[in-house]
Amino acid sequence: MLVGVGACLIMIVSAFGSSNVLGAKNVVLDPSRIAAQVVSGIGFLGAGTILLRGEVVKGLTTAASLWAVAAIGLAIGSGLYAAAIATTVILIVILVGLKPLQERYHDRLPVRPLRVLAEPGCMSFDALQDIAGPRASRIRQFVVQRAADPTQDEVLIAFARLPQQAVAEIANRLRSRPGVVNFEAVDGRL
Repeated sequence: MLVGVGACLIMIVSAFGSSNVLGAKNVVLDPSRIAAQVVSGIGFLGAGTILLRGEVVKGLTTAASLWAVAAIGLAIGSGLYAAAIATTVILIVILVGLKPLQERYHDRLPVRPLRVLAEPGCMSFDALQDIAGPRASRIRQFVVQRAADPTQDEVLIAFARLPQQAVAEIANRLRSRPGVVNFEAVDGRL
């Protein structure tokens, strides 16, 4: 949405932002190319803000905001103040208005934690990824610490956006793994 708003403004700046210069006598340059260079440069910077962690992409809103703010700067530099102000208002409405919806959506996604007792060195992140299979991208947390019994490790695993049945399947695979002594769901359901 932010990119669309920014793209509309870039098109307006390209079409109308330099019309006063292009009509002048003996002008042989194309000032609208400045917008193209800004789009390329900000696109490069925006790409650097995007990170991928498993299935989760972080930084898209930041990248889109950078791009839209660059478009606003181009509009102001071209003298298109009304378009810049309108775009600023639209961006603020989008950024402020959609944040509560995003938070409500993320609150609906349950985190399903498991606590596993295993022999030292038995559980690794790679082993857990093998056990989880295609659902490995849903692993939100993996912590190995010494258990109360010094002959065991306590492994805390949290899955995000997985139904209880899928966590139960992974737990059954954990049960059959050599070296796993015991496991339980932290919330009591499994």
